[in-house]
Amino acid sequence: MRIKIEGRQPLRGTYRVAGSSNSAMSLIAASLLTDAPVTLTNVPDTVSVGVMLEVGASLGLKIDEGADGRGGDVKLDASKVFGRALEREHTDALSGTILFLAPILARRRHARMTIDYAISRIHPHLTALRDLGVNVKVDDGVIDLDAQPWENAEIVLTQTSVTATALVCMLAAALGKETTIINAASEPHIVELQQFLSWLGVTVRGMGSNLITVEGMGGRENALKPQSKTPIPISPDYVEAASVAAMAALTGGRLTIEGVRRRDLRLIAKVYERLGLHISLDDDALVVPKHERFEISSREEDVDVSIESSPWPGFPSDLIPLTTVIATQARGTVLIHEKLYSNRLLLVDRLNAMNAQIIHCDPHRAIVIGSTPLQGIYIDNPDVRTGLAMLTAALCAEGETTIDAAETFDRYFAHVPDKLTALGAKIKRSEA
Repeated sequence: MRIKIEGRQPLRGTYRVAGSSNSAMSLIAASLLTDAPVTLTNVPDTVSVGVMLEVGASLGLKIDEGADGRGGDVKLDASKVFGRALEREHTDALSGTILFLAPILARRRHARMTIDYAISRIHPHLTALRDLGVNVKVDDGVIDLDAQPWENAEIVLTQTSVTATALVCMLAAALGKETTIINAASEPHIVELQQFLSWLGVTVRGMGSNLITVEGMGGRENALKPQSKTPIPISPDYVEAASVAAMAALTGGRLTIEGVRRRDLRLIAKVYERLGLHISLDDDALVVPKHERFEISSREEDVDVSIESSPWPGFPSDLIPLTTVIATQARGTVLIHEKLYSNRLLLVDRLNAMNAQIIHCDPHRAIVIGSTPLQGIYIDNPDVRTGLAMLTAALCAEGETTIDAAETFDRYFAHVPDKLTALGAKIKRSEA
């Protein structure tokens, strides 16, 4: 799919944030831990969620998405789950399908996963499983895992990984009696998974911190049961909320963004403020006023301001590409330091092609000299992790920008271009 964006069109009105795909993916996998029915609400209609549901169905998960099948409420019933293998087409479609390993091992004690990518990509996850006593055998892209219940375990994650933390928490809930996780991730969607496990009768201490203790069921069959019939809501996507706030500010619009959680956005708002982008936060909404200019609020030793990513509750790596776009419109010099991943600054060459002035120092650092007016160009294939940032650049650029392979926007975010069009953005879709 190809989209054409006419830039500099102010966004005005009210925008509703969708549920978090990351949270939905974790809870879909966790629903296989219990034979009782589970209802999730505010489920986003994204490609990643669709893949998780398809893989769950292939394992025997019964799914009821309602009459329209477009997200919202999803009813899940894992009482007839029979599968214990993740095939190559599953793992190729979405790396997050590895989350199903935990409920498969909890139910069947054995799981098999076939992959077509480098084993190093999941080394932290397999290390965590081995540290729990899971027997892991790797043979030419086929991974066999065997697990047994345990009494007490204490493990240190080699990375503050969301996926590794989710896998360990789910396994600890089902197979462990007491499990302590050191260096655990603490993102909002991990906390939501831990709250879900509590809803299934598990005691989780330290939610929201990097030290988690899970008092689980120790392998007792059918022990994980809901403590109430309350549907489980998916939390709002803070990356979508923060991205749309930047889009509104950079296009000179005024916008109210509803369905957010203030605690997820407080640090993000502070970082934005350093770049001259101001937002007002309420408990469940944020307001973006009209911005005439973006003035950097502080001066540091060598640059006007530096922005660094760090594990939650630090500034999220997923917003580093977007922050780079904001920096192109801020008056001054900004150092962007992506400490966690080497692929978050892949958009620098494209922004420079749009007339930005960015020095790409190395895979983790870039110096942005602003402000510079961006010019519309043709973008062949936006990376999944930088897609919303490139859309933001297109919206604030002069002239027309064409983005090819724009279906990447729908992988983790629900219908963002359509919702922006309703607010005044000029975005045209084409299947050609």
